[in-house]
Amino acid sequence: MKQVKQLAMVTTLVMMVFSLVFSFLTVQTASAAEGKNLIYDEANLLSEQEKSELNALANEYGAERQTDFIIFTSNNEEHKSEELLTEDFYDERAPGYDKAHGNTVILTLDMYNRKMYLAGFYKGEEYIDNGRADKITAKIAPDVTDGNYRLAFEKYLDLSYEYMGIKPGVNPDNILFKTWFQLAASVAIGGIVVGVMAFRSGGRVTVNRATYEDSSSSSVIDRQDRYIRTTVTKQKIERNNNNGGGGGGGGGTTRGGHSHSGSSRSF
Repeated sequence: MKQVKQLAMVTTLVMMVFSLVFSFLTVQTASAAEGKNLIYDEANLLSEQEKSELNALANEYGAERQTDFIIFTSNNEEHKSEELLTEDFYDERAPGYDKAHGNTVILTLDMYNRKMYLAGFYKGEEYIDNGRADKITAKIAPDVTDGNYRLAFEKYLDLSYEYMGIKPGVNPDNILFKTWFQLAASVAIGGIVVGVMAFRSGGRVTVNRATYEDSSSSSVIDRQDRYIRTTVTKQKIERNNNNGGGGGGGGGTTRGGHSHSGSSRSF
């Protein structure tokens, strides 16, 4: 009877572990209150289907983070800097999830200067600060350079959404924030607990080494370790100063007086 109860407990714990795993794998889709246009592809880099899919994703993420995630591509016929191009877009079109000129993150592709600029406004500036913006532009730069615009834009949306779910001032690339690590840790902990309970369900072992040991004839042979010396070898580490396009730019303030974070990168 006792073993039956223990087996039932083990079975229940296994089900709890699988429920936890399932909760991590389940994608919770938040429907946006309104399907606003967040993709401004004035350089015609995307197909209609790609724009539609990216716009749906941007609206979904925006509803959860209460921030407009915008993609803006331009041939920049006025030959502005990529930062000014982004600032004027924000001033003139007044985006914002909560209000006009509100919470916004904008990724601009300047096809004239072959540069990208990522800016965060208000809540976007708080969560996508200069450092996080640099991380995002660095991660999408290879795809933009290769002309994989749809993939680059999707990565930008995914990363911005992920980073805005992490407290400002914390490194968003810390392994502790990765879903796969949290999932693996929960499975490992659950497995250990299940294993311990399964082991104990077979009854306790009362035999140990003292059962067969003759204490009158057993003895321990003394051993001695002698420390001689420690040798330290120094080697110069060469630094790689090649930035591969480099990130930078930082934030600033628009001509309309709106503060923002920012990262500029060539492609």
